[in-house]
Amino acid sequence: MKKSIKVVAFTAIIASLLSFVGCSKSKDSKSKGSGVSFSYADVEVGKSYTDITAKIKLMTHRTDMLQDGYTGVPFSKYLEEFKKVYPNITVEIEGITDYASISLLRLQGGDWGDIMMIPSIDKKELSNYFMSFGSLDEMNKEIKFASNWEYDGQVYGVPSTGNAQGVLYNKKVFKDAGIKNLPKTPDEFIEDLKLIKSKTNAIPLYTNYAAGWTMGAWDAYLGGSATADENYMNNVLLHTKDPFKNYGDGTHPYAVYKVLYDAAANKLIEDDYTTTDWEGCKGMINRGEIGTMVLGSWAFTQMQDAGPNPDDIGYMSFPITINGKQYASAGPDYCFGININASDDNKKAALAFVKWFTEKSGFAYNEGGIPIAADDNNYPAAYAAFSENNVAFVADAPAAAGESDLLNALNSESELNINAGGNLKVQEIIEHASNGTKSFDDIMADWNAAWSAAQKSESVEIKY
Repeated sequence: MKKSIKVVAFTAIIASLLSFVGCSKSKDSKSKGSGVSFSYADVEVGKSYTDITAKIKLMTHRTDMLQDGYTGVPFSKYLEEFKKVYPNITVEIEGITDYASISLLRLQGGDWGDIMMIPSIDKKELSNYFMSFGSLDEMNKEIKFASNWEYDGQVYGVPSTGNAQGVLYNKKVFKDAGIKNLPKTPDEFIEDLKLIKSKTNAIPLYTNYAAGWTMGAWDAYLGGSATADENYMNNVLLHTKDPFKNYGDGTHPYAVYKVLYDAAANKLIEDDYTTTDWEGCKGMINRGEIGTMVLGSWAFTQMQDAGPNPDDIGYMSFPITINGKQYASAGPDYCFGININASDDNKKAALAFVKWFTEKSGFAYNEGGIPIAADDNNYPAAYAAFSENNVAFVADAPAAAGESDLLNALNSESELNINAGGNLKVQEIIEHASNGTKSFDDIMADWNAAWSAAQKSESVEIKY
């Protein structure tokens, strides 16, 4: 059955959602904000700021939600529901296709409006662009993943939804291949891919190589999924000598990337990985033409909605087991940030929208994500297998004091760009594995050398 949708009683579609013209910073000091921050915790949806009349603009990466034929809940329906609560606040949406790069340019130029999904910037720059929602202590009581965009005790971003990291799979393909139990180790996963290849016509593992960003998505499994350690990504990794070495027990980053290498080396991926099609793969896995894809839980509903077989789409944890138990890295998707230079009325209107979106819209549920409100535990169907197998979610702990931007610095020096658009390094794994040009251990040795050089350049203390 198609998933239930919490957003109800929708009628006409709001016209003119997409506005390409940006709202530049005003040169009139009367229209700028007073510099006062307004507290997220103090906002009561439907009660606070109902006297505000404002027109605000949101810049988003979710261009699909603005397109005709989108099979999920489009932005227009969310805005229609928001209007019922705040009839005097108008929200315009601008969708950006190449969001990771274009949003940075727009941010630096000031030409983006009142709310944006915060791009990859150094945390020390947050207060230059965004209003604080409140202290970390306050925001931990309001939302999950509050520390993601925290700096110096202040929180500058509220997640649109949360994601767990796992593997999409087609249940019918697994059944046809004779797979009775979900794999829990890298070796079991590779053996299952071989069964899919030998007993079905499905592509065992679809890499989405050509899309690029889908390759960088593999980095998201290095923390909780591969180590069960909430401190790994932002603390341990930074101070580890040779973090890409083989730990010998099917855990840590080595094990994550080796799954991809082994799949490519054993011809368990697309025949021509350079011609993969991101939009097309959604219908392919729905129809049973693909066995598995390694993507965050946000993709679950998109694959369900892409064809006639939503019930065939499953989601399982990444096949790594640590001391007999499986874990899943969990964290926020893109986070809302409010323009520090917006007028006070626009800040209030933007804050009302963000809190309504978090608490009342049902967006996270509709998208198959982790709900963001701290007290909301209504998890969607995507996580059924996680619950059945007692998989524990692990959210990354923040970096140590004074090291908030150290991962960015090491990424820049090493050019590995872990969790920061490091698509090329993961694409190269597929290239070398498919062409037999470099062994996996040689690739990892190169990465360790680059990481060690970066640590030396940044005078990082080696602790592990």
